[in-house]
Amino acid sequence: MSRPVIEVREISKRYRLGTASSGQFHTLRDTLGGLFKRRKAAPENAGEFWALRDVTFDVLPGEVVGIIGSNGAGKSTLLKVLSRITEPTGGEVVLRGRVASLLEVGTGFHPELTGRENIFLNGVVLGMKRAEVARKFDEIVAFSGVEKFLDTPVKRYSSGMYVRLAFAVAAHLDPEILIVDEVLAVGDAEFQEKCLGAMSRLGSEGRTVLFVSHNMAAISNLTSRCLLMDTGRCVFSGPSDDAIEKYIERNVRSDSGECDLSGIRRPSWLGERTIDLLEARLERLVGGHLRAGKSLRYRVTVSARTEVPGFLLVTTIHARNGQPVGTAFGRHSAPLAPGKKETLDVEILDPGFAPGRYTCSFVAVTSGWSPADAVHNVLHFDLQAPVRLPEGQHEWNPDWGNLLLEQADKPPVNPVNPQMDP
Repeated sequence: MSRPVIEVREISKRYRLGTASSGQFHTLRDTLGGLFKRRKAAPENAGEFWALRDVTFDVLPGEVVGIIGSNGAGKSTLLKVLSRITEPTGGEVVLRGRVASLLEVGTGFHPELTGRENIFLNGVVLGMKRAEVARKFDEIVAFSGVEKFLDTPVKRYSSGMYVRLAFAVAAHLDPEILIVDEVLAVGDAEFQEKCLGAMSRLGSEGRTVLFVSHNMAAISNLTSRCLLMDTGRCVFSGPSDDAIEKYIERNVRSDSGECDLSGIRRPSWLGERTIDLLEARLERLVGGHLRAGKSLRYRVTVSARTEVPGFLLVTTIHARNGQPVGTAFGRHSAPLAPGKKETLDVEILDPGFAPGRYTCSFVAVTSGWSPADAVHNVLHFDLQAPVRLPEGQHEWNPDWGNLLLEQADKPPVNPVNPQMDP
């Protein structure tokens, strides 16, 4: 068996609460004054926050490993420790090979240099010779799609252009280990697909990829193994589909079909909120179960923070492995006054899903497709197989207003079967 390319042994990272650091230079007088102030304030600022606690795992060459968890679980801190951006408070990390990291927009690029110059600069940082970078140069530029702006300082790039070039450099300069955070969410769908393909190719070439994402479909398709992080600890390491299922179970907010959305942490990509999603409720559930063939109806209560002319509610339904299986839209056309609660009812006529467990995510969108609020994995429901009726019997379905005939060669079964494992 080959030796691990990444060995992590009981690493922990502690931050002290109530302390602030600055990148500015200070005089001796400032430093002494700061020491005196911190000494006086010590009793009030003695709190600690452990971003990581005793995390241990190995990664073999050629593995593409996902790292998942809710916001604040310790994922980004773990990648910063592995990338040598920050030192752990305790524990040991062994990396065998050249590491390329893409953790956030702006990391590793000099804003005053052009795209061309930054490509060569990154190559030097990775320990490559200029001739090696020049050999890969055309591939990098073609992949990034920023040919027209190659001789423009990157400080003038949009965030999408920045990420395109940064990922192209990181993926093509032959790293043994590629570490990628959620920054790919900045790119468009076509570029994200190219990035996923590039990471898959690196894995097939024997290189190692660590990939952090909230996109469970991408995690499921790209990775074979996942680390599930929760409150700074690795609570599960194993097959990706199992990790995704545990992640959803840990983060789903309701088993009853009702959920208070006001206290749920919002995704990191969400900007300033103009609408508050307050409550969501799924109807026609019996003990958390919905029978196949029935329409799916849900009600969402919202409140506007400012005057809003209307909004679109985008609902995404995910299977238990995180894959999105359906999207529904509901429009609230009337204006919303600040602070006034409004409800929106949406119905999906027989979504046609296979029996199994599903979760819901909601995004409120205002004019120009600007996200106003968003919550993920806030409800779940179990879809049961349709009821089998004896031959000659039928059931009236009031949702559709017509007669639903079902022929069956089996006796009736209980439509709610908590023991059923789809």
